[in-house]
Amino acid sequence: MADELNWGRNLVYSARELHCPTSIAQLRGIVAASRGLRPLGTRHSFSSIADTTGDLIDMTALPRVFELDPDAQTVTVDAGVRYGEVAPRIHAAGFALKNLGSLPHISVGGATATGTHGSGDANPPLSASVSAVELVTSDGGTTRIARGDDGFDGAVVSLGALGLATRLTLDLLPTFEVRQDSYETLHWGDVLDRLDELFGAAYSVCAFTRWVGDDFGSALVKSTERELPEELLGARRVPVAPAEPGAEPSSSTEVGGVPGPWHLRLPHFRIDATPSVGDELQSEWFVPRARAREALELVRELGEAIEPHLHVAEIRTTAAETQWLSGASATDTLTIGFTWKHHPAEVGRLIPQVEERLVSLGSRPHWGKLTAQRDLEALYPHLDDWRALADRMDPRGKLRNRWLDERLFS
Repeated sequence: MADELNWGRNLVYSARELHCPTSIAQLRGIVAASRGLRPLGTRHSFSSIADTTGDLIDMTALPRVFELDPDAQTVTVDAGVRYGEVAPRIHAAGFALKNLGSLPHISVGGATATGTHGSGDANPPLSASVSAVELVTSDGGTTRIARGDDGFDGAVVSLGALGLATRLTLDLLPTFEVRQDSYETLHWGDVLDRLDELFGAAYSVCAFTRWVGDDFGSALVKSTERELPEELLGARRVPVAPAEPGAEPSSSTEVGGVPGPWHLRLPHFRIDATPSVGDELQSEWFVPRARAREALELVRELGEAIEPHLHVAEIRTTAAETQWLSGASATDTLTIGFTWKHHPAEVGRLIPQVEERLVSLGSRPHWGKLTAQRDLEALYPHLDDWRALADRMDPRGKLRNRWLDERLFS
């Protein structure tokens, strides 16, 4: 196979062959014939979670699905569709998803399988909106697992180890509008002393820092309220948020207090623009909300070492959910995410230092981002249940790879 890279260009896939099926029947045939395989979405994972030395299955060419049930307030979509493609159709029908990630470019199947999230004290990860998932199993068969079924809590954040998700049913809300405002020049002392006030200020709050100095940075506040205060923790509201370092201002969704549809405000970036910086590495950890202040203080100790290799760090919150392998499984969390410069060697040395400080607080890594963490047994109380489910659904281990074996099956 010719060199195929992930979106971040930090990983060359090791697969012997890349398949791009265009029908479920074709997909089932490929899976049945394969001796080892992994599903692939929009390639936004920085970790090698999707890599394989066997067959790599690109799920994005499968037929688009959009089946709206207004009475049940659900929509069933194909796993390969991007949130930025399906969200406008949901809005046009008068509905909304509860939350979105910062990038609308990610696929529904890949984002939910890796526990990807947005922000908001009352908003769990995107996987919590999934009420059913349809899979092609490792023998080429098909199955559907719905909320309430045995094993459902291991089937959405599944890391692609149970089967290849083809369709997902998502819970909907009535459509709503959001305004997006930036507050600049937050100070570390205020943030640490008033964390709950900061992240409880609106429907979704994201804070950005560089870890050095007394100035914390800024907060991006996404509110369903028409009016917002001029100050938040002493920081002033400004008309337009500054671009993330390295990013083009025009790539961002509209900031400045103008209400707009949820799908054009909850993400940070527009679907028609390059997301984030575009030349970067990423890592992220979910920290139990009760340990949030400790976590920020511990990472701040590394600020001088981090600074030369950082584009920006983003702090968000998530509500607990029930998926066994979710970073927010049974725990409200503060998430600490790093958008690193493309300095693989230096970042590779920094990640274990960050993790060393956060692991003692019960942090969990984002599955799709860079991590050195291996010993995960104590972090996921239902890990044995999930392993048993994976063994039952993929008894030959066709869907596993080295990354999964080292972290979850060793």
